[in-house]
Amino acid sequence: MLVREEKLTEFVRRLQEAAGENLQSIVLFGSAARGDFHAHKSDLNLLCVLKSARAAELLRIASVVHWWSGQLREPPPRIFTHEELLHAADVFAIELLDIGKAHRVLFGSDPVAGIEVPMNLHRVQVEHELRSALQKLRDHFLRASGNEQQLREIYAKSISSNTVLLRHVLIALGEDAPNENREIYRRIEELTGADAAAFALGRELRDNHPVSEITRAYGKYLEAVESVILALDALVPKREWQRVKRQNF
Repeated sequence: MLVREEKLTEFVRRLQEAAGENLQSIVLFGSAARGDFHAHKSDLNLLCVLKSARAAELLRIASVVHWWSGQLREPPPRIFTHEELLHAADVFAIELLDIGKAHRVLFGSDPVAGIEVPMNLHRVQVEHELRSALQKLRDHFLRASGNEQQLREIYAKSISSNTVLLRHVLIALGEDAPNENREIYRRIEELTGADAAAFALGRELRDNHPVSEITRAYGKYLEAVESVILALDALVPKREWQRVKRQNF
């Protein structure tokens, strides 16, 4: 099996060959760029910038993506044109802020250099993603109620993406967010009152550590996410984005 650097080198080679002059940049982001990559748990996340992303150009690279996502079981690369990327910071604020802070250019020029993320819209996206995550966790809890194995799997599967959101909550609160997960949970508890242990338990489940009373633990997890949302709304209110009622004269 190919190791991480071999995978990346081979992907770059294949994509260059398939895309030709249409390829502008390939960027590695996520845990592999931040330095907290786990060989058996983490994905290799790639951003590919093309001059054109029309169907004919996508077909040229489809076999490379099939190999990457099928045989190597890595997530499909994010495909943008440079023009799209420049105009995406308002709607992909979380993603582009993360890429901007930690990425590695594998081919071409740096496509995110100079892209400014609007932090007011970042604040809105963080809350939207957190509220969406909470709804999904509740839905899964209702569906898997009574099935402890399913609850363990849902809890463990959700913790990585929710940890990303917790890091961005700290950023929205004006913090210089740490990379180490336990430090993120500790600081979140200090600022929001959310139980850090509920998030740390998700990491233990993800690493296949045995946990008893999973239904009760899952309930604590829901409460912790709720606490973060309430604190974010209280500490960084959205007043400037709310509709203002007109005065009748």
